[in-house]
Amino acid sequence: MRLSPVVLTVVIAGLAYATPPELAFSRLLPAAPALAAAMWPVLPTVALGAACLGLMLGLSVVFPGLGTWWTAGGIIAVTVAAAYGSHVRLQRERTLFQVRLVADAAQQVVLSPMPRRFGDVEIESLYVAAAAEARIGGDFYEVVDTPFGVRLLIGDVRGKGLPAVGAAAAIVNSFREAAYGEADMVSVARRLDASSARYNAAFPPEGPMERFATALLVEIPHGGGPIGILNCGHPPPLLLAGGALRALEPSAPSPLLNLAELIGDHYHVDTFDLAPGDLLLLYTDGVTEARARDGKFFPLASWMGRQPRTPPHELLAALHRDLLHYSRGRLDDDIAALAVRLSDHRPERR
Repeated sequence: MRLSPVVLTVVIAGLAYATPPELAFSRLLPAAPALAAAMWPVLPTVALGAACLGLMLGLSVVFPGLGTWWTAGGIIAVTVAAAYGSHVRLQRERTLFQVRLVADAAQQVVLSPMPRRFGDVEIESLYVAAAAEARIGGDFYEVVDTPFGVRLLIGDVRGKGLPAVGAAAAIVNSFREAAYGEADMVSVARRLDASSARYNAAFPPEGPMERFATALLVEIPHGGGPIGILNCGHPPPLLLAGGALRALEPSAPSPLLNLAELIGDHYHVDTFDLAPGDLLLLYTDGVTEARARDGKFFPLASWMGRQPRTPPHELLAALHRDLLHYSRGRLDDDIAALAVRLSDHRPERR
């Protein structure tokens, strides 16, 4: 691809030399510097334009009467325009590079790297932004090891752009503190709701719609025992246990974050068994709403039911691969997922 302007120049010059002058292939030479502007810096673009001008003058010696000066003038004009276009493109690429650096820094704040193991709990994360330039969106997750167990958070802020990222950051930062300081998950959820409400009051959303977030909190006790799940309007996690798949639906609804003041802060924690070797998948709605060309949604439940007993990182690698294949690489929404598995050989905790 980088050499395509040179190849185009050689092909046009060869056709101009090998065909009758009446076909006038030499008049296509300005196309070469125009193509170079899309991928080359300014000086190589100008150098190619000068080479095309030299070729045109050489062809005029072999084939007099080619309309040399008209074509030469076209080469010069296109080369000047191409050099300016190359300069503008390079400036925009530098700006985009700086924006991506800022986005990467923001991602480190909202989605900080985490260990793949917390004691006997194996965890892997996946995040894919729908827009490659954005690098980060309104989906969020976090995992912390606390005195009360390993606590996980995953969620999705309604909306796009920087306001959604800011709302996600407020929720994640609140979770990092509350997960350590609150003994029960209901208190953690109330802290998250309060943080979300404060952020939205300071940075109100545009338009009449309220900004809210779905969230799912999971607590895995140290040393075994049932896990606790508090679901604030989020898609239910999937549990693959003994070859059987189960969606861990809440027995009672809990309010979405930033809506507790409107509908009440009645939170409910459900408990479920999680045995060593079982796979637990937490995800955002971008996974289930990935579409094929015919408009059908990604069949996550049936896909999960076909997966073997595999480490969490292999499960999410397969999910990422199959999502891209199913949607032909066109994801309409951000995707976040956490895969969790208890080790088959649980070490003693000291």
